[in-house]
Amino acid sequence: MLDIGLPELIALVVLALLIFGPDKLPKMIQDVSRTLRKLRQFSESAKEDIRSELGPEFKDFEFEDLNPRTFVRKHVLDKDELGLKEIRNGFDFRSEMADVADVVHGRDPEPAGPPSSGGPDLVKKPDLLKKGPVQPGERPPFDSDAT
Repeated sequence: MLDIGLPELIALVVLALLIFGPDKLPKMIQDVSRTLRKLRQFSESAKEDIRSELGPEFKDFEFEDLNPRTFVRKHVLDKDELGLKEIRNGFDFRSEMADVADVVHGRDPEPAGPPSSGGPDLVKKPDLLKKGPVQPGERPPFDSDAT
């Protein structure tokens, strides 16, 4: 409740009692509660008017969706029509960073798994530790000093 604890609430009640006095305090509480009730009714009627003006295609419209975080969470992150979860889970940044760190520090990267039986390696990776001239059509090595 607005980050008000029990000691602060007691202090506010005592302060209100001292300011308004015991005879006017109940009347003030009634006036404040009546005003809050009217504001709430006004807000609800305004929401209903907007919903009725928008038409039946917006019957599920929620005003909380106007908050950008709620809108993105509801329409992008919860629905997986675009395959975002698959794309997000497809990135393995830790292994990628470990491979880059191994190359930078001159360590041999650990093999990802056993090589395929009988077939040549279809993906030719550049020799990242090669020193010397690059042949035509060959990929240049990774230069850690240049990055």
